[in-house]
Amino acid sequence: MSQSTHPAEATRPATDGTPARPRIGIAGIAIESSTFTPYRSGADDFEVLRGTAAILGRYPFEVPAAEYVGVLHARALPGGQLAREVYEGWKREITDGLAAAHAEAPLDGFFFDIHGAMSVEGLEDAEGDLLTAIRAAIGPDVVVGTAMDLHGNVSHTLFEGCDLLTCYRHAPHIDAWETRERGLRDLVEAAARVRDGGALPHKALVHVPILLPGEKTSTRIEPARTIYGGIPAITQRGGITDISYWIGFAWADQPRCQAAIVAFGDDEAAVQEAALELAGTVWQARHDFEFVAPTGTFEECLDQAIASEARPFWISDSGDNPGAGGADDTTYCLARLAAREEIRSGAVSALMVALVDPDTTDAAWQAGVGGRLEVQVGARIDARDPGPVPLRVEVAALDESGPTGRAAALRVLDGESPTGLTVVVTGRRSQWARHEMFERLGLSMTGFDVVTVKMGYLEPDQYDAAADWLLALTPGGVDQDLVRLGHSRIQRPMIPFDAEIPAPSAADVLAGGGRARR
Repeated sequence: MSQSTHPAEATRPATDGTPARPRIGIAGIAIESSTFTPYRSGADDFEVLRGTAAILGRYPFEVPAAEYVGVLHARALPGGQLAREVYEGWKREITDGLAAAHAEAPLDGFFFDIHGAMSVEGLEDAEGDLLTAIRAAIGPDVVVGTAMDLHGNVSHTLFEGCDLLTCYRHAPHIDAWETRERGLRDLVEAAARVRDGGALPHKALVHVPILLPGEKTSTRIEPARTIYGGIPAITQRGGITDISYWIGFAWADQPRCQAAIVAFGDDEAAVQEAALELAGTVWQARHDFEFVAPTGTFEECLDQAIASEARPFWISDSGDNPGAGGADDTTYCLARLAAREEIRSGAVSALMVALVDPDTTDAAWQAGVGGRLEVQVGARIDARDPGPVPLRVEVAALDESGPTGRAAALRVLDGESPTGLTVVVTGRRSQWARHEMFERLGLSMTGFDVVTVKMGYLEPDQYDAAADWLLALTPGGVDQDLVRLGHSRIQRPMIPFDAEIPAPSAADVLAGGGRARR
């Protein structure tokens, strides 16, 4: 992708007699939140950008020609529910900023830059609540567009408040910036057209009562590969601008959590027909979604990894994946790695990466590289069995240059003798998906026989590094066994909680748009 236009150029009004560029506001709060994890996300978990230059600077593409007004954008690693007071403060800042900008010179459009699966304490539909407040600040006539993660949720409130909605078409999300570029481009074009007297695009929503984890819907495998692979062809039809398939977010217990199809374009009938067709395609495949890799208990996965000749052999600790909102400190896998005789003896080298544990990390920094100490690792947030794991360790490496804050690689000892196990602890929750994270501590993604990572499906760098891998169905706040988690507030019937669901029909289509703004 091309580099971002300089913010001053992106916001400069036209002065050569051509029509004025549309005036576009930008704001959003982006986080994926598990309601099953004990972790609570707060302000310190977020990267917060304020102002037009900072917000436009995060886009690694050339933004469409427009006059931009950036207010606030907050983004965090997936976590738990966001503290209500933090959310309310940012909501006020966003709405006050947009209201002031709109009063100064009317906004033509607003880009709602979100993830789509944020949960806030005490709210059922956080993005819907935020957009409702934004609409109150900017009025009903501003064209609103959003570009979301495909693991977000599309509630009726969000659909009704947005004029254009799109989401990623790949999992892993290799098209995240491409999607934002597409969403922003379509918004700028629609805002300019409506400002000049044209009509809004028609739009249609179909909910499909299926709730599946991302590890069963990766576009690396069928049926998601073919379903998503067919989307570009649908967008080439007359009257269709865009169509998207949201998987939904499986680790929140809210009525809005389910699959959704949204289409928009200039032809009302074509838009509704396309949305219903894609919903039918998803429904036909409802029993075909499988895990992206072979699965088993952690014990079964570890048995296979040790017995295998493939090196390195990766295992995903999927129930505590911080990339889906897990606490990042359950010790179910760590305790079993530390107890395994082949690893204790050093016959098999193993890496456990990474657990958030500020106390242990600070103690390692105080001891310094080469220092030896007794520690209790993990289970400070999610204290489920087996709880903190007592270990004697030697500090192998220290680093504080990355997003983890302080981090330490600890070589586990048996008495005074090194075992084959190294465990990484960090000061902040983190996801070790890229090789740069490992290299900061002098580690290699391919330097151990067995690598256990707090992850779901492997991200590209991990996938390339693994000679083989398994998805361990471990306990945690993002347990892959959704029935075991105990959802009670989702809409029913819903697959996989019920054996069957009704097929989507024309009666399920929620439509809108198509009118000129006044």
